[in-house]
Amino acid sequence: MIKFLPLGGAGEIGANCYYLNIAGTGIILDCGMHPQKTGMASLPNFSLIENLPVDYALISHAHQDHLMSLPFLVKKHPYIKIITSRQTRELAELTLHNSVSIMQEESRGDSEFHAYTHEEIDLLSQTIDFKPVIDVFEIEGYKHKSNELINVSFHDAGHILGAVSILIEHSEKKIFYTGDINSTNQTLLKGCELAEQTIDTLILEYTYGATDSSEILLWTKEAERFAAEANKILNRGGSILIPVFALGKMQEILSTIWELMRKNKLTTVDIYTGGIGSKINWLYDTNRYLVNMVDKEFQIKSIPLKNLNEVENPEDFFKYPCIVVASSGMMIEGTASCKLGKNWLNKKDCGIFIVGYMDEKTPGYKISNARSGAKIKLASFGEEQIVKCSIKHFRFSAHANREGLVEIVRKLKPSNVILVHGDEAATGWVGNKILCEFKSIKVFQAEIGKEIEV
Repeated sequence: MIKFLPLGGAGEIGANCYYLNIAGTGIILDCGMHPQKTGMASLPNFSLIENLPVDYALISHAHQDHLMSLPFLVKKHPYIKIITSRQTRELAELTLHNSVSIMQEESRGDSEFHAYTHEEIDLLSQTIDFKPVIDVFEIEGYKHKSNELINVSFHDAGHILGAVSILIEHSEKKIFYTGDINSTNQTLLKGCELAEQTIDTLILEYTYGATDSSEILLWTKEAERFAAEANKILNRGGSILIPVFALGKMQEILSTIWELMRKNKLTTVDIYTGGIGSKINWLYDTNRYLVNMVDKEFQIKSIPLKNLNEVENPEDFFKYPCIVVASSGMMIEGTASCKLGKNWLNKKDCGIFIVGYMDEKTPGYKISNARSGAKIKLASFGEEQIVKCSIKHFRFSAHANREGLVEIVRKLKPSNVILVHGDEAATGWVGNKILCEFKSIKVFQAEIGKEIEV
Protein backbone atom coordinates (compact mmCIF):
# COMPACT_ATOMS: atom_id res chain seq x y z
CA MET A 1 0.00 0.00 0.00
CA ILE A 2 1.23 3.49 -0.87
CA LYS A 3 0.08 6.52 1.11
CA PHE A 4 0.44 10.15 0.03
CA LEU A 5 0.24 12.94 2.61
CA PRO A 6 0.70 16.66 1.78
CA LEU A 7 2.57 18.67 4.43
CA GLY A 8 2.48 21.90 2.37
CA GLY A 9 1.97 23.14 -1.18
CA ALA A 10 -1.60 21.86 -1.46
CA GLY A 11 -4.11 24.40 -2.76
CA GLU A 12 -1.35 27.00 -2.85
CA ILE A 13 2.06 27.76 -4.34
CA GLY A 14 4.55 27.65 -1.48
CA ALA A 15 6.07 25.32 1.17
CA ASN A 16 5.80 22.41 -1.26
CA CYS A 17 6.36 19.20 0.68
CA TYR A 18 4.75 15.79 0.24
CA TYR A 19 5.15 12.57 2.21
CA LEU A 20 4.98 9.09 0.68
CA ASN A 21 4.86 5.92 2.74
CA ILE A 22 5.76 2.97 0.53
CA ALA A 23 5.71 -0.38 2.36
CA GLY A 24 7.02 1.30 5.51
CA THR A 25 9.66 3.47 3.85
CA GLY A 26 9.08 7.19 4.38
CA ILE A 27 9.92 9.49 1.47
CA ILE A 28 9.70 13.29 1.42
CA LEU A 29 9.18 14.88 -2.00
CA ASP A 30 10.56 18.44 -1.80
CA CYS A 31 10.83 20.52 1.33
CA GLY A 32 10.08 24.16 0.58
CA MET A 33 9.28 27.34 2.42
CA HIS A 34 6.37 29.67 1.73
CA PRO A 35 7.85 32.88 0.27
CA GLN A 36 5.07 35.11 1.60
CA LYS A 37 4.93 33.81 5.17
CA THR A 38 7.43 34.18 8.00
CA GLY A 39 8.64 32.10 10.92
CA MET A 40 6.96 28.79 11.69
CA ALA A 41 4.04 29.67 9.40
CA SER A 42 6.36 29.51 6.39
CA LEU A 43 7.31 25.86 6.98
CA PRO A 44 5.53 22.66 5.98
CA ASN A 45 3.54 20.99 8.77
CA PHE A 46 6.19 18.55 9.96
CA SER A 47 4.05 17.56 12.97
CA LEU A 48 1.98 15.44 10.56
CA ILE A 49 4.89 12.99 10.22
CA GLU A 50 6.15 13.18 13.79
CA ASN A 51 5.44 9.51 14.47
CA LEU A 52 5.96 8.19 10.94
CA PRO A 53 9.11 6.73 9.33
CA VAL A 54 11.14 9.39 7.49
CA ASP A 55 14.00 7.85 5.53
CA TYR A 56 14.62 9.90 2.36
CA ALA A 57 14.15 13.39 0.96
CA LEU A 58 14.07 13.59 -2.84
CA ILE A 59 14.41 17.21 -3.99
CA SER A 60 13.14 18.20 -7.45
CA HIS A 61 14.90 21.58 -7.72
CA ALA A 62 16.46 24.48 -5.82
CA HIS A 63 13.74 27.13 -5.76
CA GLN A 64 12.81 28.47 -2.32
CA ASP A 65 9.35 26.91 -2.27
CA HIS A 66 10.81 23.44 -2.89
CA LEU A 67 14.08 23.49 -0.92
CA MET A 68 14.45 26.08 1.85
CA SER A 69 12.84 24.09 4.70
CA LEU A 70 15.32 21.24 4.30
CA PRO A 71 17.54 22.34 7.24
CA PHE A 72 14.47 22.34 9.53
CA LEU A 73 13.53 18.83 8.37
CA VAL A 74 17.07 17.57 9.02
CA LYS A 75 16.95 18.95 12.58
CA LYS A 76 13.86 16.84 13.24
CA HIS A 77 15.11 13.80 11.32
CA PRO A 78 18.93 13.88 11.46
CA TYR A 79 19.38 10.47 9.80
CA ILE A 80 17.38 11.28 6.69
CA LYS A 81 19.15 10.69 3.36
CA ILE A 82 18.86 13.55 0.86
CA ILE A 83 19.13 12.86 -2.87
CA THR A 84 18.79 15.24 -5.78
CA SER A 85 20.46 16.12 -9.08
CA ARG A 86 24.08 17.29 -9.19
CA GLN A 87 23.08 20.81 -10.25
CA THR A 88 20.45 21.15 -7.52
CA ARG A 89 23.03 20.15 -4.91
CA GLU A 90 25.37 22.89 -6.17
CA LEU A 91 22.57 25.45 -6.26
CA ALA A 92 21.30 24.40 -2.83
CA GLU A 93 24.61 25.23 -1.20
CA LEU A 94 24.50 28.73 -2.71
CA THR A 95 20.86 29.51 -2.00
CA LEU A 96 20.76 28.07 1.52
CA HIS A 97 23.82 30.09 2.55
CA ASN A 98 22.26 33.16 0.97
CA SER A 99 19.12 32.73 3.09
CA VAL A 100 20.86 32.47 6.48
CA SER A 101 20.71 36.19 7.31
CA ILE A 102 17.04 36.36 6.31
CA MET A 103 16.22 33.35 8.51
CA GLN A 104 18.09 34.84 11.45
CA GLU A 105 16.18 38.10 11.10
CA GLU A 106 12.86 36.24 11.13
CA SER A 107 13.86 34.22 14.20
CA ARG A 108 14.09 37.40 16.26
CA GLY A 109 10.34 37.81 16.10
CA ASP A 110 9.41 34.14 16.56
CA SER A 111 10.68 32.27 19.63
CA GLU A 112 9.74 28.88 18.12
CA PHE A 113 11.56 29.56 14.85
CA HIS A 114 15.24 28.64 15.24
CA ALA A 115 17.22 29.85 12.24
CA TYR A 116 19.96 27.72 10.79
CA THR A 117 23.60 28.85 10.64
CA HIS A 118 26.27 28.85 7.92
CA GLU A 119 28.05 26.02 9.76
CA GLU A 120 24.89 23.91 9.68
CA ILE A 121 24.49 24.54 5.95
CA ASP A 122 28.10 23.44 5.37
CA LEU A 123 27.39 20.15 7.17
CA LEU A 124 24.05 19.68 5.40
CA SER A 125 25.56 20.30 1.96
CA GLN A 126 28.11 17.55 2.53
CA THR A 127 25.35 15.01 3.23
CA ILE A 128 23.37 15.67 0.03
CA ASP A 129 23.84 12.86 -2.46
CA PHE A 130 23.24 13.36 -6.18
CA LYS A 131 22.30 11.05 -9.02
CA PRO A 132 22.51 11.49 -12.80
CA VAL A 133 19.32 12.00 -14.79
CA ILE A 134 17.65 8.79 -16.05
CA ASP A 135 19.94 6.45 -14.04
CA VAL A 136 17.91 4.13 -11.79
CA PHE A 137 18.98 3.86 -8.14
CA GLU A 138 17.59 1.85 -5.23
CA ILE A 139 16.41 3.11 -1.85
CA GLU A 140 15.30 1.19 1.23
CA GLY A 141 14.02 2.32 4.61
CA TYR A 142 16.17 1.90 7.70
CA LYS A 143 13.61 0.30 9.98
CA HIS A 144 11.57 -1.61 7.43
CA LYS A 145 13.73 -3.97 5.39
CA SER A 146 11.76 -5.17 2.40
CA ASN A 147 12.66 -7.74 -0.22
CA GLU A 148 11.00 -5.42 -2.73
CA LEU A 149 13.37 -2.49 -3.12
CA ILE A 150 12.14 0.91 -4.29
CA ASN A 151 13.61 2.10 -7.58
CA VAL A 152 13.96 5.83 -8.29
CA SER A 153 15.03 7.77 -11.36
CA PHE A 154 15.25 11.48 -12.19
CA HIS A 155 13.96 12.95 -15.46
CA ASP A 156 14.73 16.42 -16.82
CA ALA A 157 11.84 18.76 -15.97
CA GLY A 158 12.90 21.70 -18.19
CA HIS A 159 12.11 24.25 -15.45
CA ILE A 160 15.46 25.58 -14.19
CA LEU A 161 19.03 24.23 -14.05
CA GLY A 162 18.98 20.81 -12.39
CA ALA A 163 15.20 20.58 -12.09
CA VAL A 164 13.93 17.00 -12.29
CA SER A 165 10.73 15.05 -12.19
CA ILE A 166 10.91 11.92 -10.03
CA LEU A 167 9.80 8.39 -10.99
CA ILE A 168 9.33 5.96 -8.08
CA GLU A 169 8.73 2.26 -8.74
CA HIS A 170 7.75 -0.40 -6.22
CA SER A 171 6.06 -3.77 -6.62
CA GLU A 172 4.84 -2.98 -10.14
CA LYS A 173 3.45 0.40 -8.98
CA LYS A 174 4.84 3.54 -10.60
CA ILE A 175 4.52 7.07 -9.21
CA PHE A 176 5.66 10.10 -11.20
CA TYR A 177 6.09 13.44 -9.40
CA THR A 178 6.48 16.27 -11.92
CA GLY A 179 7.90 18.88 -9.55
CA ASP A 180 7.78 22.17 -11.45
CA ILE A 181 7.71 21.13 -15.09
CA ASN A 182 7.98 22.94 -18.41
CA SER A 183 7.24 21.29 -21.73
CA THR A 184 8.59 24.00 -24.07
CA ASN A 185 12.03 25.51 -24.72
CA GLN A 186 13.26 28.67 -23.02
CA THR A 187 16.29 30.56 -24.32
CA LEU A 188 18.77 28.41 -22.39
CA LEU A 189 16.96 25.23 -21.34
CA LYS A 190 15.07 22.74 -23.44
CA GLY A 191 11.64 21.45 -22.41
CA CYS A 192 11.08 18.41 -20.19
CA GLU A 193 11.78 14.77 -20.96
CA LEU A 194 9.05 12.51 -19.58
CA ALA A 195 9.49 8.96 -18.40
CA GLU A 196 8.71 6.81 -21.44
CA GLN A 197 6.25 4.43 -19.79
CA THR A 198 2.74 4.20 -18.43
CA ILE A 199 2.48 5.03 -14.74
CA ASP A 200 -0.08 4.41 -12.00
CA THR A 201 -0.12 7.73 -10.10
CA LEU A 202 0.82 11.15 -11.42
CA ILE A 203 1.53 13.90 -8.87
CA LEU A 204 1.02 16.92 -11.12
CA GLU A 205 1.82 20.60 -10.60
CA TYR A 206 -0.76 22.92 -12.12
CA THR A 207 0.58 26.45 -11.59
CA TYR A 208 -0.92 27.84 -14.80
CA GLY A 209 -4.12 25.78 -14.73
CA ALA A 210 -6.28 28.89 -14.47
CA THR A 211 -4.46 30.88 -17.16
CA ASP A 212 -5.81 31.03 -20.71
CA SER A 213 -2.96 29.65 -22.82
CA SER A 214 -3.53 32.31 -25.48
CA GLU A 215 -1.91 34.67 -22.94
CA ILE A 216 1.24 32.51 -22.78
CA LEU A 217 3.15 32.74 -26.05
CA LEU A 218 6.12 30.62 -27.02
CA TRP A 219 9.30 32.07 -25.50
CA THR A 220 10.60 33.27 -28.88
CA LYS A 221 7.33 35.06 -29.70
CA GLU A 222 7.18 36.71 -26.30
CA ALA A 223 10.80 37.82 -26.76
CA GLU A 224 9.81 39.65 -29.95
CA ARG A 225 6.96 41.40 -28.14
CA PHE A 226 9.39 42.30 -25.35
CA ALA A 227 11.84 43.80 -27.88
CA ALA A 228 9.16 45.93 -29.50
CA GLU A 229 8.10 47.47 -26.17
CA ALA A 230 11.68 47.85 -24.91
CA ASN A 231 12.78 49.68 -28.06
CA LYS A 232 10.07 52.30 -27.56
CA ILE A 233 11.52 53.17 -24.16
CA LEU A 234 15.22 52.85 -24.95
CA ASN A 235 14.94 54.88 -28.16
CA ARG A 236 13.38 57.80 -26.31
CA GLY A 237 16.24 57.79 -23.79
CA GLY A 238 14.57 55.81 -20.98
CA SER A 239 15.87 52.91 -18.92
CA ILE A 240 14.16 49.63 -18.05
CA LEU A 241 14.02 47.77 -14.72
CA ILE A 242 13.22 44.04 -14.82
CA PRO A 243 12.57 42.34 -11.45
CA VAL A 244 13.51 38.64 -11.64
CA PHE A 245 14.08 35.61 -9.46
CA ALA A 246 17.85 35.17 -9.09
CA LEU A 247 17.62 31.47 -9.94
CA GLY A 248 16.30 30.57 -13.36
CA LYS A 249 14.50 33.68 -14.54
CA MET A 250 17.59 35.92 -14.29
CA GLN A 251 19.70 33.61 -16.45
CA GLU A 252 16.95 33.14 -19.05
CA ILE A 253 16.08 36.86 -19.26
CA LEU A 254 19.72 37.96 -19.53
CA SER A 255 20.28 35.45 -22.33
CA THR A 256 17.06 36.50 -24.08
CA ILE A 257 18.04 40.18 -23.98
CA TRP A 258 21.53 39.44 -25.31
CA GLU A 259 20.21 37.22 -28.12
CA LEU A 260 17.80 39.98 -29.19
CA MET A 261 20.65 42.50 -29.20
CA ARG A 262 22.91 40.19 -31.22
CA LYS A 263 20.17 39.78 -33.81
CA ASN A 264 19.65 43.58 -33.94
CA LYS A 265 16.07 43.20 -32.74
CA LEU A 266 16.75 45.15 -29.55
CA THR A 267 18.65 48.43 -29.15
CA THR A 268 22.10 47.70 -27.73
CA VAL A 269 22.54 49.35 -24.33
CA ASP A 270 24.37 48.56 -21.09
CA ILE A 271 22.93 45.63 -19.10
CA TYR A 272 23.24 45.73 -15.30
CA THR A 273 22.78 42.85 -12.88
CA GLY A 274 24.36 41.51 -9.70
CA GLY A 275 23.95 39.68 -6.40
CA ILE A 276 23.71 35.92 -5.99
CA GLY A 277 22.34 35.68 -9.53
CA SER A 278 25.87 36.27 -10.84
CA LYS A 279 27.13 33.19 -8.98
CA ILE A 280 24.21 31.18 -10.36
CA ASN A 281 25.14 32.38 -13.86
CA TRP A 282 28.49 30.65 -13.38
CA LEU A 283 26.79 27.36 -12.44
CA TYR A 284 24.66 27.54 -15.58
CA ASP A 285 27.83 27.95 -17.64
CA THR A 286 29.84 25.18 -15.97
CA ASN A 287 26.98 22.67 -16.23
CA ARG A 288 25.99 23.43 -19.80
CA TYR A 289 27.30 20.13 -21.19
CA LEU A 290 25.57 18.09 -18.48
CA VAL A 291 21.97 19.27 -18.97
CA ASN A 292 19.62 19.77 -21.91
CA MET A 293 20.64 23.20 -23.16
CA VAL A 294 19.35 24.74 -26.38
CA ASP A 295 22.92 25.78 -27.27
CA LYS A 296 25.61 24.03 -25.22
CA GLU A 297 28.30 26.35 -26.60
CA PHE A 298 26.68 29.53 -25.27
CA GLN A 299 27.90 30.94 -21.96
CA ILE A 300 26.27 33.69 -19.92
CA LYS A 301 29.74 35.05 -19.15
CA SER A 302 29.99 36.04 -22.83
CA ILE A 303 27.35 38.72 -22.19
CA PRO A 304 28.98 42.09 -21.35
CA LEU A 305 27.32 42.71 -17.98
CA LYS A 306 27.85 45.58 -15.54
CA ASN A 307 27.54 45.23 -11.76
CA LEU A 308 24.53 47.19 -10.48
CA ASN A 309 25.99 47.12 -6.96
CA GLU A 310 28.89 49.30 -8.11
CA VAL A 311 26.49 52.12 -9.00
CA GLU A 312 26.40 54.29 -5.87
CA ASN A 313 23.82 56.82 -7.07
CA PRO A 314 20.62 55.27 -8.55
CA GLU A 315 20.17 58.40 -10.67
CA ASP A 316 23.17 57.24 -12.73
CA PHE A 317 20.93 54.57 -14.27
CA PHE A 318 19.01 57.36 -16.00
CA LYS A 319 21.92 59.30 -17.53
CA TYR A 320 21.92 56.95 -20.51
CA PRO A 321 19.45 54.25 -21.57
CA CYS A 322 20.13 50.90 -19.93
CA ILE A 323 18.46 47.67 -18.81
CA VAL A 324 18.71 46.60 -15.16
CA VAL A 325 17.90 42.97 -14.32
CA ALA A 326 17.58 42.79 -10.52
CA SER A 327 16.23 40.40 -7.90
CA SER A 328 13.90 39.76 -6.21
CA GLY A 329 11.27 38.78 -8.72
CA MET A 330 8.40 39.94 -6.50
CA MET A 331 10.24 43.10 -5.44
CA ILE A 332 10.24 42.05 -1.79
CA GLU A 333 10.88 44.90 0.63
CA GLY A 334 14.61 45.56 1.09
CA THR A 335 15.74 43.82 -2.11
CA ALA A 336 17.55 45.50 -5.01
CA SER A 337 14.54 45.47 -7.34
CA CYS A 338 12.29 47.06 -4.70
CA LYS A 339 14.81 49.78 -3.85
CA LEU A 340 15.36 50.57 -7.51
CA GLY A 341 11.64 50.41 -8.21
CA LYS A 342 11.10 53.47 -6.04
CA ASN A 343 13.45 55.43 -8.34
CA TRP A 344 11.90 54.07 -11.53
CA LEU A 345 8.31 54.95 -10.59
CA ASN A 346 9.07 58.68 -10.84
CA LYS A 347 10.60 58.53 -14.34
CA LYS A 348 7.99 59.08 -17.04
CA ASP A 349 10.26 58.03 -19.92
CA CYS A 350 11.31 54.78 -18.23
CA GLY A 351 9.69 51.40 -17.75
CA ILE A 352 9.32 48.52 -15.33
CA PHE A 353 8.87 45.21 -17.15
CA ILE A 354 7.11 42.46 -15.22
CA VAL A 355 8.21 39.06 -16.52
CA GLY A 356 6.96 36.61 -13.88
CA TYR A 357 4.50 35.73 -11.14
CA MET A 358 3.66 38.29 -8.44
CA ASP A 359 2.05 37.28 -5.16
CA GLU A 360 -0.73 39.72 -4.26
CA LYS A 361 0.87 40.53 -0.90
CA THR A 362 4.13 41.81 -2.41
CA PRO A 363 5.29 45.27 -3.53
CA GLY A 364 5.77 43.81 -7.00
CA TYR A 365 2.07 43.01 -7.21
CA LYS A 366 1.21 46.61 -6.37
CA ILE A 367 3.46 47.87 -9.15
CA SER A 368 2.31 45.20 -11.58
CA ASN A 369 -1.31 46.28 -11.17
CA ALA A 370 -0.76 50.05 -10.90
CA ARG A 371 -2.10 52.43 -13.51
CA SER A 372 -0.32 55.53 -14.73
CA GLY A 373 -0.99 58.41 -12.36
CA ALA A 374 -2.02 56.15 -9.48
CA LYS A 375 -0.55 56.56 -5.99
CA ILE A 376 1.06 53.49 -4.43
CA LYS A 377 3.09 52.78 -1.30
CA LEU A 378 5.69 50.00 -1.64
CA ALA A 379 7.10 49.73 1.87
CA SER A 380 5.12 49.44 5.10
CA PHE A 381 6.45 52.73 6.39
CA GLY A 382 7.20 54.38 3.06
CA GLU A 383 5.58 57.36 1.42
CA GLU A 384 3.05 57.18 -1.38
CA GLN A 385 4.46 57.60 -4.88
CA ILE A 386 2.82 58.60 -8.11
CA VAL A 387 3.31 56.09 -10.93
CA LYS A 388 4.86 57.99 -13.83
CA CYS A 389 6.81 55.23 -15.61
CA SER A 390 5.44 52.67 -18.06
CA ILE A 391 4.58 49.27 -16.63
CA LYS A 392 4.52 46.39 -19.11
CA HIS A 393 3.66 42.73 -18.59
CA PHE A 394 5.23 39.69 -20.22
CA ARG A 395 4.81 35.96 -19.64
CA PHE A 396 8.16 34.23 -19.88
CA SER A 397 6.88 31.03 -18.35
CA ALA A 398 9.04 28.23 -16.97
CA HIS A 399 5.93 26.11 -16.29
CA ALA A 400 3.80 24.06 -18.66
CA ASN A 401 0.58 25.75 -19.76
CA ARG A 402 -2.68 23.99 -19.00
CA GLU A 403 -2.85 22.22 -22.36
CA GLY A 404 0.72 21.10 -21.74
CA LEU A 405 -0.36 19.63 -18.40
CA VAL A 406 -3.15 17.67 -20.08
CA GLU A 407 -0.65 16.43 -22.66
CA ILE A 408 1.53 15.08 -19.83
CA VAL A 409 -1.50 13.15 -18.57
CA ARG A 410 -2.18 11.87 -22.10
CA LYS A 411 1.40 10.58 -22.52
CA LEU A 412 1.79 8.95 -19.11
CA LYS A 413 -1.74 7.40 -18.99
CA PRO A 414 -2.03 7.34 -15.17
CA SER A 415 -4.84 5.69 -13.23
CA ASN A 416 -4.69 8.43 -10.59
CA VAL A 417 -3.79 12.13 -10.77
CA ILE A 418 -3.03 14.14 -7.63
CA LEU A 419 -3.03 17.92 -8.18
CA VAL A 420 -0.44 19.96 -6.24
CA HIS A 421 1.22 23.40 -6.48
CA GLY A 422 -1.73 25.45 -7.68
CA ASP A 423 -4.70 27.48 -6.48
CA GLU A 424 -8.44 26.78 -6.41
CA ALA A 425 -9.16 28.43 -9.75
CA ALA A 426 -6.52 26.30 -11.44
CA THR A 427 -7.94 23.14 -9.87
CA GLY A 428 -11.27 23.63 -11.59
CA TRP A 429 -9.96 23.84 -15.14
CA VAL A 430 -7.30 21.12 -14.93
CA GLY A 431 -9.41 18.72 -12.86
CA ASN A 432 -12.49 19.06 -15.06
CA LYS A 433 -10.47 18.74 -18.28
CA ILE A 434 -8.85 15.51 -17.10
CA LEU A 435 -12.15 14.04 -15.91
CA CYS A 436 -13.92 14.91 -19.16
CA GLU A 437 -11.19 13.67 -21.49
CA PHE A 438 -10.01 10.61 -19.56
CA LYS A 439 -13.04 8.83 -18.11
CA SER A 440 -11.06 6.14 -16.30
CA ILE A 441 -8.72 8.47 -14.38
CA LYS A 442 -9.37 9.36 -10.74
CA VAL A 443 -8.46 12.96 -9.87
CA PHE A 444 -7.54 14.02 -6.34
CA GLN A 445 -7.10 17.56 -5.04
CA ALA A 446 -4.27 17.52 -2.51
CA GLU A 447 -5.13 18.95 0.92
CA ILE A 448 -2.65 19.52 3.73
CA GLY A 449 -3.02 16.74 6.29
CA LYS A 450 -5.42 14.67 4.18
CA GLU A 451 -4.01 11.25 3.32
CA ILE A 452 -4.60 9.65 -0.07
CA GLU A 453 -4.11 5.93 -0.70
CA VAL A 454 -2.99 5.01 -4.22
